[in-house]
Amino acid sequence: MRSLKLAVATIVLGLAAAAAERPKSVLHIITLRYKPGTTDAQKEEVKAATVSMAKQLPGITRLWFKKVKVQVEGMTDIMVMEFKDQAAFDAYGPHPAHKAWEKVYLPLRDASNTQDVTN
Repeated sequence: MRSLKLAVATIVLGLAAAAAERPKSVLHIITLRYKPGTTDAQKEEVKAATVSMAKQLPGITRLWFKKVKVQVEGMTDIMVMEFKDQAAFDAYGPHPAHKAWEKVYLPLRDASNTQDVTN
């Protein structure tokens, strides 16, 4: 019984430590509104271009596209890019893959608001 209690305590402490983790990754959060008339197919092209860009930038580790809630006034969509660290995020802006992505994304974007966060 004592070893069972110790095992449970170890698991609980491990879960608590994981919940308090503060990763060094950078989240690039884009809330946006597409131009009037933008089709779902065009939005999918932006998503595909984002995935393609991520494959060319090894510093992008995760992507999110499915909105749960957007609370920025006037914005309707959201995408999030997670970068391995600050250096990977800094390399993103001038990278040729980012410039190619902008050629797909910017003509369809009406407005956007971006937040970047790390620990």
